[in-house]
Amino acid sequence: MKKNLSENIQFLKDTFIESDELIVKEMKIGSKPCAIIYLLGLCDTTSLSKFVIQPIMDFKGTIKKISDIPSDILYLSEAVSEDKDKEIISNILKGKAILLVEGEKTTLILAVDKFKERAIAEPPTSTVLKGPRAGFVENLKTNLASIRKILATPKLKTINLKVGKHTDTAISIVYIDGIADKNIVDIVNKRLSEVNIDGIIDSYYIASYLEEHKNSMFKQIGNNEKPDITASKLLEGRIAIIVDGSPMVLTVPFVYLEDLQSGDDYYNNNARASFVRWIRILSIFVSILTPGLYIAIVLHHYKAIPLKFLITIVNTTKGLPLTPFAEILFVLLLFEILYEASLRMPKYLGLALSIVGALILGDTAVQAGLISPPAVMIVAISGLTIYCIPDQAPQLYILRMLYTFAGGMLGFFGIICLTLFLISYLSDFDNYGSPYFAPLSPFIKSDTKDFLYKTDLINMNDRPLSIKNNRNNIRRQRNGKDN
Repeated sequence: MKKNLSENIQFLKDTFIESDELIVKEMKIGSKPCAIIYLLGLCDTTSLSKFVIQPIMDFKGTIKKISDIPSDILYLSEAVSEDKDKEIISNILKGKAILLVEGEKTTLILAVDKFKERAIAEPPTSTVLKGPRAGFVENLKTNLASIRKILATPKLKTINLKVGKHTDTAISIVYIDGIADKNIVDIVNKRLSEVNIDGIIDSYYIASYLEEHKNSMFKQIGNNEKPDITASKLLEGRIAIIVDGSPMVLTVPFVYLEDLQSGDDYYNNNARASFVRWIRILSIFVSILTPGLYIAIVLHHYKAIPLKFLITIVNTTKGLPLTPFAEILFVLLLFEILYEASLRMPKYLGLALSIVGALILGDTAVQAGLISPPAVMIVAISGLTIYCIPDQAPQLYILRMLYTFAGGMLGFFGIICLTLFLISYLSDFDNYGSPYFAPLSPFIKSDTKDFLYKTDLINMNDRPLSIKNNRNNIRRQRNGKDN
């Protein structure tokens, strides 16, 4: 900025040309001309009038320099100096007001921004039975405060960035110093600093920049909407990425085991938590294998079906215009259309769509002889089990289709070949130094205490070795024997 007040005002008017929301209020602070500039609608005009404009009008003394203003005149907790044009414009766009004074290059940034913020509530994607019910919101500062409320330690560090040429979105990289691997923190910081894009609207916009394996269909970045889950991941050595405007927090490194775990597991009985995890694992296999196995058996290995069951299938499929393979594909496509329609329908039509789609349409198609009851049942079971692990649903949908084609074309041989390929591919899938299938591949005995079964918290003395963290600080609790 320049020392001439009129030139500075004209510069900002030219910058925000054809923007009627720009408000310029010229006045005097003591004997010096000054101007307050802000964007109408983004700024809390009540606070601006009460804590800035009124004190300035009541001030009758003199000021030597602009740095004297905050302590002597204004009633604001946050008022910082700035002299870079780009930062001044950015702050105006973020809802702050600025104070320009004649003869001063430095500008005061006044924190009077006000945005409507959603109240902290239970997140819609993480229904809670036991444990904390607070979720993240769309405000970065509020989300950081929620994490700091849980992790009340000065070792909780943040690296703040701004990404997006037109959105100037604030991003915070959060980690615990001494627990997280500093090399991973540096890698994440470097990758986000190099992002050059028009705008960041949500945290998923930056997920692809953090992925180690580009164009892979498998999930590589963790995500959640709850401060307690994020805090527990930070305590294990992960790094969290919080994006302003998004309630979804990203975490790295990510291993497949994370999606088999649930926040409720740690607030429930260990036996119950272990049983539910086995249900989730079984659901993965049922969801992706059931349609493919059905097609493989009916088309290629019908002799493997018990005779009574084979007679039932023959009776229900006799006279159908579609082959079993085409029939399963048709039902899969039908269920996908119903799913997409239910997501985008108005809420008050959702129940009607479910009744029409799932009951009337399905039953009518069976009665009309277009599809068979076994095909509907197989696809329905597969669709239900997918949502036992909702975070893996996008990958499971694709895998289900691949297994359906493999079973339809090559039978059991195709399913076995595809399985071997996926196991070999994912066993070598590395994510920020953390093996994707750890602690199963490679086998890490100490981490199995929170894998297929969940043991007591008192027995989990060390942080998981599946995650690449600070190996010099692996101990997280000491029991009586250690003392």
